[in-house]
Amino acid sequence: MGVLSRMARSGLVLTLGLGAALVAGSAAAQDADTVVKFGMPQDFTAVYTFVTSEYNQGQRDYLSLVNGRGGVGGVTFEALVLDHGNQPQRGIEAYERLKKAGVLTVDALSTPVSRALVPRAMADHMNLLTTFSGRSDAADGTTFPWVIPMSPMYWSQAAAVVSYMNQASEGGLKGKKLAYVYIDSPFGREPLPVLNALAETDGFELGTFPYPSPGSEQSAVWTQVRRFRPDWTIIWGGGIGQTVALREAVRNGIPRDRLATGVWLSESDAEIVGREQAKGVLKFEAVASGREPKIIADILAEVVAKGKGAGPEEKVGTAYYNMGVGMMAMVVEGVRLALAADPTLPLTAERLNAGLTSIRDFDAEGLLPPTTLTPEDHQGGGAGRMAAWDGTRWVAKTDWFAAHQDLVWKLVRAEAEHYRKTGE
Repeated sequence: MGVLSRMARSGLVLTLGLGAALVAGSAAAQDADTVVKFGMPQDFTAVYTFVTSEYNQGQRDYLSLVNGRGGVGGVTFEALVLDHGNQPQRGIEAYERLKKAGVLTVDALSTPVSRALVPRAMADHMNLLTTFSGRSDAADGTTFPWVIPMSPMYWSQAAAVVSYMNQASEGGLKGKKLAYVYIDSPFGREPLPVLNALAETDGFELGTFPYPSPGSEQSAVWTQVRRFRPDWTIIWGGGIGQTVALREAVRNGIPRDRLATGVWLSESDAEIVGREQAKGVLKFEAVASGREPKIIADILAEVVAKGKGAGPEEKVGTAYYNMGVGMMAMVVEGVRLALAADPTLPLTAERLNAGLTSIRDFDAEGLLPPTTLTPEDHQGGGAGRMAAWDGTRWVAKTDWFAAHQDLVWKLVRAEAEHYRKTGE
């Protein structure tokens, strides 16, 4: 068992440096041509901590499930894991190590790090997976052929949240106040273009309230929010910043059924704040949570029950865990399609890119909304659903839907054009 796996299973804090890596998947040495490697340089120690550990646990458990069934198209899978501490320079160093190790994908799970890696991935023809992170204009595959979100980007998430609020408000949002409380980082600032545009079209007053990273101190910001007296509030953070924001919102009398966020809120966040105290809070979810989805039940039976799980059993089925499973299922589906088109081994990054961008209506046996990736659309449609915390679990409030994609793609194309001209 690798160092990271032992630490995750024992519940200890993950403190891997750049010199350490975990190889998860195959139990014995194999022909290199039949092993596909995925790079996972992620933040286990700085800002996202338990978010990352649950997401990464889901990724590795899914690979163990697939490997235990014999792999896909003659190949099995390995996960190479490093900690970048949410620091772009460390992320770049990790990327270079992983590139030398022969990975075909890199999933940094960090907007600052992902943004820093874009130029290298584009030059190297490396599949940079920016699932639930990174720059929203990466949805434009014609501009960013090697950056693949595979998931609703922050612009799509924010648009869906506002759309839900508009429909849930008597008379819509016109004339009402919406507070946006966010971590002052590229991740936190990412939804602002969509929110500003919707404030103009929907006629609501947008109040913006940034707090410094990592978000452990927000009391002064929430005093300002209370004075603003919002009708609806959106919080936008991850890890400690998100739990502090939720706790402060409750303490300052923000109605929880008028408080929403994107994907970064889970059972673990609710545990920290208090299950009952968090009751009613809303979130956008792009992956079904809980243990009911077939893939999660299969992991419990075929991986966890056999003592091969990558982390604590109680985390199986959490929102973050299931996000890791769903996104890795997308990548493995890309491998399957690539090898179906050309079974020659070893698989290359170029052929995997073609496989990923040929995914059609893939739902991971009900875990995901039906998702289609194309060379032009790397987001996959932008669909998700709104869910509410009922004190014990997340309960879907809507069906899968995508909102304001005309606005989202107008912004995507404008920002992508800016990137083509400036490289920024």
